[in-house]
Amino acid sequence: MKLQNTTTEKTLYDYQLEDLNTIFTYLNESPDDVNVLYQLPTGGGKTVVFSEIARRFINERKKKVVVLTHRIELGAQTSKMLKGFGVKNKVINSSVKELIDQDDYMCFVAMVETLNNRLQEEKVEINNIGLVIIDEAHYNSFRKLFKYFKKAIILGVTATPLSSNIKLPMKDNYKKLIIGESIQSLIQKKFLAKADVYNRDVSLKTLKLGVGGDYTVKSSDELYGNYSMLSKLVSTYEDIALGTKTLIFNNGINTSRYVYETFKKAGYNIRHLDNKNNASERKEILKWFSETPDAILTSVSILTTGFDEPTVETIILNRATKSLTLYFQMIGRGSRILPNKDTFKVIDMGNNVARFGLWDAPIDWKEIFHFPDFYLENIKSDDDIERDFVYEMPDDLKAKFSKSTDLEFDVKKEYKKVFAQGLKSKIVLERSLDQHAKICMENSKDVYEARILAKQLKEDIEYRVRLYSYCIMNNTKNYKEWLAEDYERKLRLKISQKFSEKL
Repeated sequence: MKLQNTTTEKTLYDYQLEDLNTIFTYLNESPDDVNVLYQLPTGGGKTVVFSEIARRFINERKKKVVVLTHRIELGAQTSKMLKGFGVKNKVINSSVKELIDQDDYMCFVAMVETLNNRLQEEKVEINNIGLVIIDEAHYNSFRKLFKYFKKAIILGVTATPLSSNIKLPMKDNYKKLIIGESIQSLIQKKFLAKADVYNRDVSLKTLKLGVGGDYTVKSSDELYGNYSMLSKLVSTYEDIALGTKTLIFNNGINTSRYVYETFKKAGYNIRHLDNKNNASERKEILKWFSETPDAILTSVSILTTGFDEPTVETIILNRATKSLTLYFQMIGRGSRILPNKDTFKVIDMGNNVARFGLWDAPIDWKEIFHFPDFYLENIKSDDDIERDFVYEMPDDLKAKFSKSTDLEFDVKKEYKKVFAQGLKSKIVLERSLDQHAKICMENSKDVYEARILAKQLKEDIEYRVRLYSYCIMNNTKNYKEWLAEDYERKLRLKISQKFSEKL
């Protein structure tokens, strides 16, 4: 349901107006220097809400509003949105050295670094500020400006009220958290598209954590830039997202370029974008992406904020992250709804769903806001994720083994049985090989067809080998890789032997 706000050119939804009224009720009951945080999911229309807050605040209190952003693109978009609400505003960018015309405006939009520099130089002083709105408030770069606005209300706006720096919790700077509509509710009310999630099992043992608490670019490039992972990415795209407009997120520029080259070589319509592209190149690439139905765009974190392309049909997380904010931002890029789009695909190649839960699952933001340490300490470790992972054969692969009654093989159960009988542990793998060879033969006319089927069992083989390595407590990367290669070789041999015996 839409409610028309007659004083503006823009239309607000009922849930946005409800949040607006909640925020104003709180501000009217609080001192003029209170700090409050407002949470609303990506795609929920945070800019719309705070633009109307700015308009109403200026009209009611006759005081000036400053909107802070952390990126140039966000500043330009925010300025445009404010104008749509009838709020005349001035952008303070790097070309603005002084504010001689400040009395002509009641609203200013500024990038953090630019405004900080001007205030430090004492070349800019904005009089009569009543409200400071901080977009993407979870970034810590904003904190340095708080000292300049001690007498103003500070309203932080974010989809994820969890600080980007574990040592600087948001509760230290904001007195109250106001929570907006949940992702689940916005999906039910047809404001956001529903995510169909697909996981691919990836061993993250080689990834290293950096000083900021997330995985390093170097270790990510080494893992996601290798031939095996690139092949897995292409085959996963072909299985799940072929022909859809796809956005691929990577952790490093090198990985993104490898992805570009691999998909290009496979004949797909793909472009690469990173922060080294200039403004005109970026504009041209995004125009191409918008207008091309089967376009694939591979990038680093440049498109996580300030990018809105509703026609995206598939998001591929070709990276692992420890950042809850980044997780929500990446998936949120596909969540815009259209008349002919109410679902989108998410392909997770970094165990992120296992780490954070499903994107649309209920989440207690108040607890995360008040006890961020507790939340971060209880995020599932990569070892636990890997150990608990259960491989499920995709439906299209199951169809190729339709003549077999049982496709499962319980490695742990078999190991316990073998151990209890005092037999050698390698018997577990021999029995697994027999079962794999059997289902390949049952669904093939000849040895060649069976070997082709065996090749498609790669993920199942890697899963069984990993479970076996946990059972015998030899879980090194090199050992598992050798074991999987040896298993595949023995499976081909066993298939040939069984067909020879049959003949």
